[in-house]
Parts: sequence; C-alpha cells; structure tokens
Amino acid sequence: MKLIDLHVHSTASDGSLTPSQVVERAFQKKLTAIALTDHDTTSGIDEALSAASSLPLELIPGIELSCLYKEKEIHILGLYLDHHDPALVKFLSEARKKREQRNLLILDAFQKDGFAITWEDLIGHHPDTAVTRAHFARALLKKGYVSSVDQAFRKYLNPECPYYRPRKMISPEESLNAIHAAGGFSVLAHPCLYRLGWEETETLIAYLKELGMNGLECWHSSNTAEESRKLQKLAKSCHLLPTGGSDFHGAAKPDIELGCGRGSLRVSALYLDDIKQAMGLLPSASDGIL
Repeated sequence: MKLIDLHVHSTASDGSLTPSQVVERAFQKKLTAIALTDHDTTSGIDEALSAASSLPLELIPGIELSCLYKEKEIHILGLYLDHHDPALVKFLSEARKKREQRNLLILDAFQKDGFAITWEDLIGHHPDTAVTRAHFARALLKKGYVSSVDQAFRKYLNPECPYYRPRKMISPEESLNAIHAAGGFSVLAHPCLYRLGWEETETLIAYLKELGMNGLECWHSSNTAEESRKLQKLAKSCHLLPTGGSDFHGAAKPDIELGCGRGSLRVSALYLDDIKQAMGLLPSASDGIL
C-alpha cells in the first residue's frame, strides 16, 4: 500500500528539520506524498519543492492556520495552495505581524523576570521561521529552566500560566476564504485535540462545512482507533473528504515519526486520489463515459 502524510512541519515554523531534510526523511520512509503544513507560513515550500523535484515523491504545498472558534484555538490545514498567490502572501504577512507582536510580549515578560532568553535563542539559525510557543519551550529547556518541553508549557506557556499572552486571531471564515482564494483544499486539523466533546465537535464540523470546508483530518498521531473511526463516519455524513497526517515535528516531538506517527498511523494514497479528483487534478471515474 502506498502511504502519505498530509500534516508535516519543518524549521519554517516549529519543526526541527529543514524543509529539505523533511523531504529526504519522507523519501527514506518510502512515502508517496507529503504536505508541508507549517504554522501560518509557506516560507519553506519552495525549498521543499526543489528538494522533491528529483525524487519519486509528491510535495504538496500546504499550511496550518490558527484561528479562533468560540474562544478556542483551532487549526485549519490548507493543501495544494498557490503559495505565491498575492492575496495569500498579504494575508500571511498580516497574520505573522500579529504572532510576532504576541511573541515580543511573551519575551519581554520573561526578560523582565530575569530569564536569560533572547530573540536569537528563539530563531536559532532560521531567521525566517514563524516563532511559536514551542520555540519558547525549547529555549527554556536549553537554558535549563525546565526539564522538558512539556513542563515548559505546563509551567509557563499554557493559557492559565503567567507568561502566556493571547494574540489577535483570525476567524475560521477568514482562514477558509484565504485557503480557497489561493486554490487550496481546506481541512479541519486534529478535531479531537480540542477536547470539545463529540456533540460540540459535530457542531464545529457542521459550522465549518457551511463555510465551505472540504475535508476532515480523520487520522492523526493523537487519535485512538475509535476516535478515527468516529471521525470517518462524521466525514462521510457531512460529505467531507477524509485526510490524515502525523503532525511530524522532528525532535520537537520525538515520539512522532513521519508517516507513522507513534507507530500505528497509516494513511493510504488512495485518499489523496479522492482529493485530487475533487479538485480536478485527476480525471474522475466517469470522465470519458458517454
């Protein structure tokens, strides 16, 4: 069975491998296709496309957008984006400014309390990276303030913690509009991670479907087998195409491997064929039939 991974991160956001290294890892894992879906940025896509151009591997230009639903942060994936679309570039630039404003507030709060963390500690050797709370967590770990990334979030960076700062977030409608305007296929990422309960999860999915969402991430490294089955049923009942991905971050999430998540994740390339057919990228089964 040919396998794919439609949820992957690189150093363009909070992953630990460069886009080229992610592509090489996917080739080594014998994957047929991967989507590079960094947080709120497409800055790694050109490098990834170049790295994949000589390999038997499809690199899908993608993104993972953060947005706000009923005071809850949710994430929407975009696949097959025109990542050079001027409207999308402007949209992402404005979103990045909001993220950077929040990051500077967090950094200032840490520094005022004597934490020896600088902007250079956050970006490392990747000045174009979209800085997230994960970058702060890794800096805290490297400096010895915490014993793990998880502890950094629990002690300092989660919403109820002293150094958390909210940022002005875009709406689901804005996210979906930006993805679709750039020719992309939109997907709700990891629905079970929001811990809404099944009733509210169904409400969320129905709401996003009304706004034009195309797909639902039914397979994810955090899912149980039962959760994935329920999400498949929801996708079918809502006429959404199922997708799946590991949410690979490299060393940032060392227990999650590209293509297989925590070991049992398997996403068939046949699901990607369905997406391509829906987008007109592949002929449908009825094409050519009189």
